Amino acid sequence: MNSVSTEVAASWEQLAQPASLREVMARFATGVTVLSVGGENVHGMTANAFTSVSLDPPTVLCCVAHSAVMHGAIRAAGHFGVSIMGAGQESLARFFADKKRPLGPEQFAGVDWAPGPRTGAPLLHGALAWLECELSTAYDVGDHSLFVGNVIGTGRGGDADGLLFFDGAFQRAVSSR
Repeated sequence: MNSVSTEVAASWEQLAQPASLREVMARFATGVTVLSVGGENVHGMTANAFTSVSLDPPTVLCCVAHSAVMHGAIRAAGHFGVSIMGAGQESLARFFADKKRPLGPEQFAGVDWAPGPRTGAPLLHGALAWLECELSTAYDVGDHSLFVGNVIGTGRGGDADGLLFFDGAFQRAVSSR
């Protein structure tokens, strides 16, 4: 057995447990976004479970826990916004991840944002990019839902470093521009 095989075999668990899955997935760097919904159920939430699904048609997905306020907000609104966070926005990412922050419109007091032109979802100023999405479908998987959104609008901010989440902490992705 080579050294890689020995290392894998020594750390292998037959059935993944939530704690071991969390530990393993911490080794996977992800981008950081703030999901948002406008209107009656205005809400924002930091999320790193977000990805592009298709370019034609433009489609993305995000994963949201059933217990999260955002879960009901997306279902009720039928659309959502995505602000892709830059490295200088760690404090905003932490704020929208804090379960003790105010809910409703109060959570956006003092935050620089504009309503998305298509959905009215709060889009955060200073983000690297923005998307507005119409909810296409949702799949319940375990304790989360996968929300698939058709992209109906996009915008791009300035060139800056990106905000990543890796090894349980925020990190900087250095821009090559």
